[in-house]
Amino acid sequence: MNKYSFIARMPDRPGALHRAAEIIKSYSGNIIRIQYDRRIDPATVFFEVVATPEGYARIKEDLHAIGYLQESLPTPGFLKFSVYLPHEPGSLFDLLTYITGAGANIAYIDFDERRSDPGRVTISLSVEESEIVDSLLDRLKSRYRLEILEYDTTGEKLDDTVFYVRFAQALRGHIGTAEDEFLLSLLQDINHIVQELNNLGQDPKEVFDCILRTGKTLRETTGDRFYADVQRIPLGNAVEIICFQMPGGGNIFLLNAPEESVMIDTGYGIYHQDVLRMFQHYGIGDPGRIYITHADADHCGAAGFFDAKAFTHPWSVEIIRRANRAYGSRSESSILEEVYTTVINLFSRFTPPENPETFPTERLASRSIFPVIARFAIHDLEFEVLESLGGHMHGQVYFLCHTHGMIFTADTLINFGSLDDDRKRYNSLADFLVTSVNVDSERARQERTALLKLIRDLDEELAPTGHRCLVAGGHGAISVLSPEGRLEAVGPIERYLPREAR
Repeated sequence: MNKYSFIARMPDRPGALHRAAEIIKSYSGNIIRIQYDRRIDPATVFFEVVATPEGYARIKEDLHAIGYLQESLPTPGFLKFSVYLPHEPGSLFDLLTYITGAGANIAYIDFDERRSDPGRVTISLSVEESEIVDSLLDRLKSRYRLEILEYDTTGEKLDDTVFYVRFAQALRGHIGTAEDEFLLSLLQDINHIVQELNNLGQDPKEVFDCILRTGKTLRETTGDRFYADVQRIPLGNAVEIICFQMPGGGNIFLLNAPEESVMIDTGYGIYHQDVLRMFQHYGIGDPGRIYITHADADHCGAAGFFDAKAFTHPWSVEIIRRANRAYGSRSESSILEEVYTTVINLFSRFTPPENPETFPTERLASRSIFPVIARFAIHDLEFEVLESLGGHMHGQVYFLCHTHGMIFTADTLINFGSLDDDRKRYNSLADFLVTSVNVDSERARQERTALLKLIRDLDEELAPTGHRCLVAGGHGAISVLSPEGRLEAVGPIERYLPREAR
């Protein structure tokens, strides 16, 4: 017995769902998930069933035979027109007979003979074949005075009677060319998010809107619309750290040493070409090494594009392999986390590192509550790799340079006040879709508390030298910790714009 999923497009009439369930039952199929919401789409039903391969094949055959099985995503045309009917019994009936006979679906109809233009009927239709539209219009023109108000074959004007078709076409615009089979499978996954969040009281349409806005934001912040906020701070005698805040997602850090450049986190894959042009503008060569704090797409999703050795935690490698950002945590079975990983990886052109070198997991020492599991050097800077508790994500690590006062805190400590409104809006989309970006909120709180104390202690040690501990969060500006416990950005921050760079 295997698990299968499919989408049914069924007539909106009594008994349709019962008929589909009867077919599934007749081949010993067990329905383990079903979702239908006429507020979203009155004809589309999502099924997951457990059945034998032979039984599932017969289920599909029977559903296909009665026209219920959705196996493709055609782009229906939209037609809005007005006709003028004679004032006589049966005139509306005759018009509807023409429309029904053409196989068109009425989405909207408006008529009131008391208006100033009596006899005028305005109708919107959705039809899957343009030939049907042409034939219907020819027949109507031969009998009625006819005005075409809108005629669209792109799917943009469709109403919610074919919501999932419209949504799939919008997705195609964000992820590029995709086969119908792939999009139907993706719709199944996204529908599962909708079902889960709907059960938590969220508006289904808001869920769909958040998903599309995520893809739209990434797509519309590339090329000439790409930008970054840049900080350049000397660290030690010969190393400069450069922080690039991406338009969406996490930071990229470059540590420029005399003999090499080392990258910490890579941003989304979709920004890779823009990042290369930005590096060229700042005179930065290809990195010799890449260190990755965790497996979210905005932190490791461009690593595979670089010809450099990548280093990360072995659990991050497993998260990438399983395509589930909640792997290894108490939230591992969360549908929201698993499907969000799929969606953001697609939107962001996820290209993780191939065959990265993994940190050993044996404890070498301790810093506060965190095991020190590895060490590495960049010129004269010695870094310790601290293993997190897994609050934000299983396998997340921090990089601490104790002697020079620098810590990369990944997504555990962030200067949210330094984010502009656009970045705040983008970050809120993920919060909405997974309810929390931390896979274990309690552990995330413990990590924040411990990191803040570690930073305060390091500030005290550095006080005689006049230096402060620099905090490089996964998002936002490089900062220092104020006496009141707030992160405050340090140094000048400039805006990089590709048009100005040229």
